[in-house]
Amino acid sequence: MAITLKERPLFIIGSERSGTTLLMAMLGNHPRIAVPEVAWYYPRFRPYLFSYGDLSQAQNLRTLADEMVFGLKTPFWDMPVNPATIVDEILASAPQPSFAGIYTAMFERYARLQNKPRWGEKTPHNLFYVGQILEDFPDAQFVFLTRDGRDASAEYLRSAFGPTNIYAAARTWKLCQNAVKPWREKLDAGQWLDVSYEQLARDPLPVLQAVCEFLGEEFSPALLDFHQGSIAQRRSQTRDHAPLGQPVSTQWIGRYRRELSLEEQAIFAAIAGQALSDAGYSVDVEPARIDDKELNLYLERDQRTRAALLGAPDGHLVHESYNDWLIDQRLERKRLGLWSDSDVPAEFPHGHPQEEEIAGYRAQRRWKEHFGVKRVYTSNEVVL
Repeated sequence: MAITLKERPLFIIGSERSGTTLLMAMLGNHPRIAVPEVAWYYPRFRPYLFSYGDLSQAQNLRTLADEMVFGLKTPFWDMPVNPATIVDEILASAPQPSFAGIYTAMFERYARLQNKPRWGEKTPHNLFYVGQILEDFPDAQFVFLTRDGRDASAEYLRSAFGPTNIYAAARTWKLCQNAVKPWREKLDAGQWLDVSYEQLARDPLPVLQAVCEFLGEEFSPALLDFHQGSIAQRRSQTRDHAPLGQPVSTQWIGRYRRELSLEEQAIFAAIAGQALSDAGYSVDVEPARIDDKELNLYLERDQRTRAALLGAPDGHLVHESYNDWLIDQRLERKRLGLWSDSDVPAEFPHGHPQEEEIAGYRAQRRWKEHFGVKRVYTSNEVVL
């Protein structure tokens, strides 16, 4: 059953490394909008609700709430909570006994603690779940960030997560761009807004004014002071998000020209050149010719490398360990008879070759098991 809120929920989406974190920090600095750290709730839980059994049964609903509440990459979004009672409190404040109800309770709690009436979320891969979000929140608004896929890929290849070679990066960026096409065409101007990362970086004021107008909010100069906010300051402690500690800059526009070889640019053009053109960017190299054997080699090397790097500095091993634990719990519920293979819906992303990546996993389970990657559930580093 859909949920209608007093204030329209906001969803910031786009492929990873496309500026969604920048816009999250900016809009989270608005005096009326609370935007916590990434939740990954839709990719990690929404397609797998069948595995919890009948959610009208209190224990099944509680299991879902427990895994959602304790599964945030940034524990409890830094909210002051009593771990012994937080699940009871979330269930008691949920507007309905459902995934959407638990989701709402979490975000409204965060907004209240920020003394703000409206909340938003920035999980990049929510772009794969626009339809499900609209089922839960029919009046939701979406801001989609587009960035030159070659620049996004250059960042991917130097980040602590995501694709590790140019073929895998181009494949992922293309998948994200194509996923939103139907919704961009279907939703009206009051529900969908496209934002260019390059325009946001070059001239943030008019872009942010347009975003605020779309949201029905007054523009606040505080948005330009995003780098002083708590999330930006926290993220700036990490290698991948160090620029968030400074005002917006154009220095990352066109980085692919100095960081990707001509061969890598040609491979990107071969895989995602059409999507790049569709997004309004020029393809300035001749696409490479790559046979299936070479493509499969790129894919396997990417997956092997992702698994091997999980335990490296900034390797996201803590969150990946919890992701793996979620799968263990899902399989245990199957063993106990809460669900069977016939309950798995025949719809996206089930069975998709990139299902685990879509769900936010940083490496395929088969390769983590192959390399014997040991799980780690605590860390002294900044966990994002």
